[in-house]
Amino acid sequence: MKINLRDFTPARRHGHVTTGEVIQILREKKGWTQEELARRSSMHANNISLLENDRVDIGKRRAEQLAMAFGVHPAIIMFPEYEAAEIQKAA
Repeated sequence: MKINLRDFTPARRHGHVTTGEVIQILREKKGWTQEELARRSSMHANNISLLENDRVDIGKRRAEQLAMAFGVHPAIIMFPEYEAAEIQKAA
């Protein structure tokens, strides 16, 4: 089966939110502190702070750890500009 690229449309951005902002939004909606999120995701609280302030790249492993803690798909955290509706549902 040959794929025709004209059959696809690029994903639209739904909003401009950084990965760090998504982590903070989800954490605050759950009523968790950074320490609580760190405990639930098996990460250090300093890493949560660095991620929320966009000072470090998230990486696949961290995204999976946070997604499991929040009960969401990792794409919601890694690609927030395309997953705004899902972020809203998860929060």
